[in-house]
Amino acid sequence: MSKFELVCVPTPSIGHLVPFCKFAEKLVDRDERLYVTILIIRPPTPWGSTIDAFIKRISSAPEGNRIRYITLAQIEPPSSEELAKSVEKYISLLIASYRPIVKDAIISNKSWTDTGSNPKIIGLVIDMFCTSMIDVANELDIPSYLFFTSGAAFLGFLFYLSVWDEQFGREFKPSDGDLNIAAYAHPVPSKFLPTFSFVKEGYDSFHNHGVRFKETKGILINTVEKFESHAVNSLASDPELPPVYTVGFLFNIEAQNGKGNSKSEDEEIMKWLDQQPPSSVLFLCFGSAGIFEPPQLIQMAIGLERSGVSFLWSIRPLVDAETTKLEEMLPEGFLERTKNRGIVCGWAPQVEILAHKATGAFVSHCGWNSTIESVWHGVPIATWPLYAEQHINAFQLVRDLEVAVELTLNYRMGDSDHSEIVKAEEMEKAIRHIMDRENPLRKRVKDMGEVCRNALMEVAESCFTSVCYWIK
Repeated sequence: MSKFELVCVPTPSIGHLVPFCKFAEKLVDRDERLYVTILIIRPPTPWGSTIDAFIKRISSAPEGNRIRYITLAQIEPPSSEELAKSVEKYISLLIASYRPIVKDAIISNKSWTDTGSNPKIIGLVIDMFCTSMIDVANELDIPSYLFFTSGAAFLGFLFYLSVWDEQFGREFKPSDGDLNIAAYAHPVPSKFLPTFSFVKEGYDSFHNHGVRFKETKGILINTVEKFESHAVNSLASDPELPPVYTVGFLFNIEAQNGKGNSKSEDEEIMKWLDQQPPSSVLFLCFGSAGIFEPPQLIQMAIGLERSGVSFLWSIRPLVDAETTKLEEMLPEGFLERTKNRGIVCGWAPQVEILAHKATGAFVSHCGWNSTIESVWHGVPIATWPLYAEQHINAFQLVRDLEVAVELTLNYRMGDSDHSEIVKAEEMEKAIRHIMDRENPLRKRVKDMGEVCRNALMEVAESCFTSVCYWIK
C-alpha cells in the first residue's frame, strides 16, 4: 500500500502550533496511508519552553505513530532592532532564515520507524508567516498549501492589502475612514484595523504574505463555513484564489491545566464554578500577552464591583512588576468586598472554564483561538481587543456575526498616545448588557455553538476526507 507524507511548517507560537497539530490529527484519522511531519522552529524567547512542553505531551497521543515532530536546530535570530520595528516582520525574517534548514530536513528525511521506508512527500503545508517556505517547495518540486490558523474574514483583509496598496502605495492611517472589504458584510472603519496596518514594516510584511498566499495550490482555514458564511463565500468566489476549504474549529477541546498553575489551583477554580448557578459567572481573560497597567485595572475592578455579577478574572502580572501584590494594583478593599462572588487569579484553564455550565459570558481580547473556543461552547463575548488582528476580529464579531457585545473596539495595549482608558461606567454597562438573560444575543451564540460543533462532527468528516484526496 502506497504511503504519503505531508510536511508542515507552523509559526513558532503555541497559538499557531496547536491548530496545526489538531489539523494533522484529523488528516491521519481520515486516511491510514497518510503521515505528517511537523517541523518545529523554536522561538528565541522563553516561549520555547512552552512549545517544548506541548510537543512532549502531544507526542504521546495515539496518533503519534503517524505524526512526528522534528525540532530544528536554533540559529541566530534577527536583531532586536527588527523586533522593535515590527513583531510581524521579525517573525517573518526569523522563519525565512530557516529556509535552508527546512530544505535539508526534507531532503534528509529519515525513515518512519513503523514502515522502514520513506512515504512519498506530497505537499508542504505552511502557516501565514511562512510564505518564504514556498521557495523551498518550489525548489523541491512539491506543491505548497496554506493552513490559515485565523478566520476567513481576516484572510480576506490580507488579500485586500494588495487592492489598497495598488491605489495608495502606503500603510493605513486611523483617519482613512470606512473601507469596503469584500470579506466583511459591513464597511470597516480604518481605526479598527489590525495594529500592524499602521506600521510600515508590519504592513509591508503582511502585504507580501498576502500576495504569496496566491502561489499555493490550496487554502485551508480554521473556521466553520456557517459561522463566517459571508467571508468564506467571498473567498470561494474569487477567481484569483486557489481552492478554499474550511476545516474548523480546530483547538484543544480537552481541558488542560492553566499555564503556571498547579493542579490544585485549577481544581479550586473549577470547584468554585461548580457551586455557581448556570450562566451566572462572567469570565475575564486576555490571552498569554494581555497585560494592563494599574490605572486600567482599577477602572475594570470598579466596573466589575458595580455590576453586581459573579466573576472569574484572570490577571497577568506586569512584566516589570512580578513581585507586586495583586491587592496593590486594585482598589483598596476590592478583593475583600467581592470575595463571596468573585475570584481573581493569574493563569486560568480557559477551555475548561468556557465549557462549564456556570460561565455566562467572556470578556476577551478576541484572539482567534479564544474566539472559536468561546463560540464552540456557546458563550457570548464582550470585546476588549489589545493587539495584532484582534481589533478587526472584534469588529467582525460585533457587527458582522452578532455574537459579541462591544465593550471597546479600539483599545491598544501599550499605546497610551492613541488609546484612552476604558472607564468603569463603560465596563459596567457592557457587563450588565451581556449578562442580561433576556438578551437575544445569548441564545444566538448558543445556537451558533451547536452549529459549529455539528460542523466539525458532520461536515468536517467529508471535508477532511476530501482534503486528503485533494492534496494527493
